[in-house]
Amino acid sequence: MHDHAPAHRSIAPSADGVAEVRRRIRWRDVAVDGRAVPYGTAGSGAPVVFLHGFGLAPHTYGGAVERLAATGVRVYAPALPGFGGTNALPASSHGFAGYAGWVARFLDALGIDEPVTMVGHSFGGGVALASSHGLGDRVSELVLVNSVGGGAWSPSGTVREIRHRPLWRWGASAIADAVLTGTPASAIASIASAGLRNAVRDPAALWRIGELARSADLRSEAAQLVDRGLPTTLVWSSGDTFIPRASFESLRTALREPPVHRVAGCHGWLIGDPDGFGRAMGSVLRSTRGAAV
Repeated sequence: MHDHAPAHRSIAPSADGVAEVRRRIRWRDVAVDGRAVPYGTAGSGAPVVFLHGFGLAPHTYGGAVERLAATGVRVYAPALPGFGGTNALPASSHGFAGYAGWVARFLDALGIDEPVTMVGHSFGGGVALASSHGLGDRVSELVLVNSVGGGAWSPSGTVREIRHRPLWRWGASAIADAVLTGTPASAIASIASAGLRNAVRDPAALWRIGELARSADLRSEAAQLVDRGLPTTLVWSSGDTFIPRASFESLRTALREPPVHRVAGCHGWLIGDPDGFGRAMGSVLRSTRGAAV
């Protein structure tokens, strides 16, 4: 395990004007399946695994990870297989179940044996859901942020399987989401840079993972999580044009109407508004832990 940079703290005003300690990220490598995996870690407290979206890397979410850590948890944010310098999964384990197995091995590599909270954004939400399903008691709570997995879209009011959504609609939605909904230029640049690096490194893997993401239907796994009694919360931004609203609603139905924390913004809102993400996660984690008492 290797450190890339030292962690440090700074004092910053909170939303209510009270000074707080902002947890900074320490970037490290850990060996999983014999390969180096970069990951960020920050904060202290109960372990939280944060999983990034398609085509990106944990560095893209640096501010969001810091603000999550400031809620009083210890965050671990790995580069998922196929992204951020991490090798893609082999063909034999390609799929959400394969990603779930990889997450288990990542936890083993770090020596984390206590139950973790899974937090996943977009494609990372699908991986978080599959991991929660596959890892059993190793996951104590699940938070899905604008997540894939609902398996549906609704062109012209007719609900269809999301695997039939044309590629051009995904592309158009991604552009509209980033450009037309006020995403800060710095966030767009970070997203574009991460996506370009992944595309150049292994374009074939990126295509395979993209097909997995855009056809994601995890409603059966979601229903089984409800039967198991896993506390689950959906975080949804009102301006998301990338994940179809029908997909969100179908995932919500599969989870039998879990709590929904609604925020303003586009699909990648937490990248451009890390403070807002920190406030949202603070509220979500307080409410779920309060309900468990």
